[in-house]
Amino acid sequence: MAEGIMKKLIAQHQLDWQVASAGTNRYHSGEPPHPFSQKVCKTHGIDISKQRARDFVKEDALEYDLILAMASDVQQDIEQIIKPLKQYNAQIKLLLDYLPEQADKNVPDPWYGTEIGYTPVFKLIESACKALVLAYK
Repeated sequence: MAEGIMKKLIAQHQLDWQVASAGTNRYHSGEPPHPFSQKVCKTHGIDISKQRARDFVKEDALEYDLILAMASDVQQDIEQIIKPLKQYNAQIKLLLDYLPEQADKNVPDPWYGTEIGYTPVFKLIESACKALVLAYK
């Protein structure tokens, strides 16, 4: 959801930014987003159906300036993956750090819940993405 939301905001604000998403657990590599993620995004005018999960690799820390994790355990995984690099420019943060009232918190994972749980997660991610755009615009 975050990749789709960011791409929409980047287009709206005419920003020259690249965005991509990746995971650290390899469970869903090559798979499309969860059907409920696709559905809630489509409801908000965002098509994420062509996205496919890929693995985060240490070279991502060389390619990107900012790497955002949805949860602290993922942030730790990212830090371990990039540890062998001698130098990189990427900052590694939690997405919700852009919302002061949510700083240091994890984005709830609605994966095992019902469809209704995806909308509040979408709105939370969207709020953080909007705050991120404002912080760097």
